[in-house]
Amino acid sequence: MGLFRLVTGLPGPSGFGSASTAEQVTAGIDASNLTVIITGGASGIGTETARVFALRGANVIIAARNLEAADGAKQLIQRTAPASRVDILELDLSSLKSVRAFADKFLSMDLPLNILINNAGVMFCPYQLSRDGIEMQFATNHLGHFLLTNLLLEKMRSTAKKTGIEGRIINLSSIAHKHTYKGGIWFDRLNDKDVYSDKKAYGQSKLANILHANELSRRLQEDGANVTVNSVHPGVLKVFSYVFWKNVPQGAATTCYVALHPSLKGVTGKYFFDCNEEMPSSWARDEKLAKKLWDFSEKLVKSAW
Repeated sequence: MGLFRLVTGLPGPSGFGSASTAEQVTAGIDASNLTVIITGGASGIGTETARVFALRGANVIIAARNLEAADGAKQLIQRTAPASRVDILELDLSSLKSVRAFADKFLSMDLPLNILINNAGVMFCPYQLSRDGIEMQFATNHLGHFLLTNLLLEKMRSTAKKTGIEGRIINLSSIAHKHTYKGGIWFDRLNDKDVYSDKKAYGQSKLANILHANELSRRLQEDGANVTVNSVHPGVLKVFSYVFWKNVPQGAATTCYVALHPSLKGVTGKYFFDCNEEMPSSWARDEKLAKKLWDFSEKLVKSAW
């Protein structure tokens, strides 16, 4: 059904579809009492997500590696939403040291945190290792966000408890999560240059985004925390024909829908495609794989400390 709706642009059960824009799916929503962090908010879908949040009144924190680009995004946002509150903090997700520095800086600002959008990512990189000695796509797309989320989680819990407003965490995954290595995650060969495939490594990192969201959702539900965690496929890979492509406002729609729409209150551990819940791959639904990835990620973070 996801592919059919993508091609036709017809709305799904949510009332929205592939042709919907971020402004359309958030129409009438007041976010003036919310603070959101958006990683990778300096360009593309991230900037549009930040712009629409600002348009709806939210206090927006753009987390970005390129501060010059982030400042340009801020100026663009403030031209369309003059009264917006937008701050920029430096974040390089490929560096766990940078992730920790970002978290420390944000927490020192003593702001609430209602929404965390793990949007930033790299795609189809030639083989390289991060500063911490981890395959770059896995390090940037998954591990950096894994640590960032853990470092900010207590702030999100406390904000939700103090305000009574549900916290929401959104991981940007991709339909590419279905195109990965055999078995889903190659734990033992993560850094093996001889078997490296840029596309499968990307798919592996996007599968990790879903597994991370699902396992965190499970843990938060067990704890009774008022914080939901979901993953989304924001846009469409450029395959087959241009008719499958989305523009940037459409690409940001699913993220904004899952982050802000009141109909999704209490919805957690789900995967969304074109603003509608969809079934991800069998690997993405594997609870044992999700737990194994969590433990593996914790060990990687500790080994790099």
